Amino acid sequence: MKTHSLPLQIGLFIAPVILALALAALLVLAVGADPLAVLQTIWEGATRDSRALGQMVNFWMPLTLVSIGLIVTFTAGLWNIGVEGQMVMGAVFATWGALTLDLPQPFLVAAEIALAMLGGALWAALVGVLKTRLGVHEIFGGVALNALSNVLLIYLISGPWQPPEGGSVRGTPPFPDAAIPSFLSDTFKVSLVAVLVVAAALVAVVLALRGTRWGLELKATGKNARSALLLGVPTRRAAMSAFVVCGALAGIAGLYRVLFTFVSASLRPGVSGGIGFLGVLVVLLIAVRPVWVPFVTLIFAVVLGGSARLQIALGVDSSLAGVLQGSLVLIVLLFNGLRGRLAAREETAEVTAHE
Repeated sequence: MKTHSLPLQIGLFIAPVILALALAALLVLAVGADPLAVLQTIWEGATRDSRALGQMVNFWMPLTLVSIGLIVTFTAGLWNIGVEGQMVMGAVFATWGALTLDLPQPFLVAAEIALAMLGGALWAALVGVLKTRLGVHEIFGGVALNALSNVLLIYLISGPWQPPEGGSVRGTPPFPDAAIPSFLSDTFKVSLVAVLVVAAALVAVVLALRGTRWGLELKATGKNARSALLLGVPTRRAAMSAFVVCGALAGIAGLYRVLFTFVSASLRPGVSGGIGFLGVLVVLLIAVRPVWVPFVTLIFAVVLGGSARLQIALGVDSSLAGVLQGSLVLIVLLFNGLRGRLAAREETAEVTAHE
C-alpha cells in the first residue's frame, strides 16, 4: 500500500508549491504588475545592500527562535498562542537588567539573555499551570496573558522606566553601550552572538526531539495524551516542560527585537511585532518538522523585508506581499490536511488487511 502511494505523496508535497506560485502570479497580474518583476523587486529590496540585508537577518533570527520554540509545544499537542506575551516578558526582564545592572559588556549581555529566558519561561509556565492544574485551555490562557503583558509593558514605559524628559509611551531610555552586543560591521548590524544562539537552539531542539526520552514523551503526549498517561508517560510534566522551553526561546526573541529592531536599543510598545503569531503559521506550514524552520522563516523574512520596495519601484502596494504569504500558507495547510487524511486511510486499510 505504501509503495503504491509514494508517487501520490510526492505529488501532494510538490502540488501546493506549484499551485501557490500560480495563484501568486494571478494575483500579481490582477493588479497590473509583472510577476517576475515583483519577485525581483522583493529580492532586491531585501538584499540591495548590507544594511538592508542586516535588517532582513534581524527579522529572520527572532522569527526562527520563536518557530523553534513553537515546534516543541506543537509536538506536545499544545497551541501556545501566548508566545507573543512570552516575547514581551522576555524583553521586559532583559530591559530591567540592561537599565539596572552595572557589568562589563560580555557579562551584561549574558545576564540579559538569562533574564530574557527567565521572563519568557515564567510567563509560559503560567499558561502551563492554567492548562494542567486548572483546566484552562492554552489558547484562552495565552490570549489573556498576552493582553496582561502588553498592559504591564505600557505601565513600565510610561511609569517607572520613563525617559528623563518625562512620561511617554514611546519607549524607555536607550540602553547603555555595554548592554548591546557588538555588530559584525557598522552597516551589517548583526550580532555573531545572536547567530550562535539561534544555531545552538535549532540543533538542541532537533536532537532533543529525535533522540531523547523527553522528545518521545512530548510526541506521545501530542499524539494522544490520555493513552500516553495510561502507558506511564508523565503528560503533565511533559506539557509544562514544553511551555517552559518555548517561553525561554520566545524570551530571547523578545530581547533580540529590543536590541536590533530600532535605531537605538530600547523597550517600546509592540516589541513583539506580530512575530509570535507569524511563528505559528510557520510551524503549521512545515507540519512541525524542525529542520525546515530556518529555510521557511528565511523566505518569510525576505518577502516581508523586500515588500517595502514594491510601491516605490512598481507602484504596487506593499500589502500584496502579505496576501501572497497568506495564500501560500492556506494552500499548503489544505494539502497538509489532505495528506493527513490519506495517511489515516492507508493505516486503516493496513489494519483491516492484517485482521
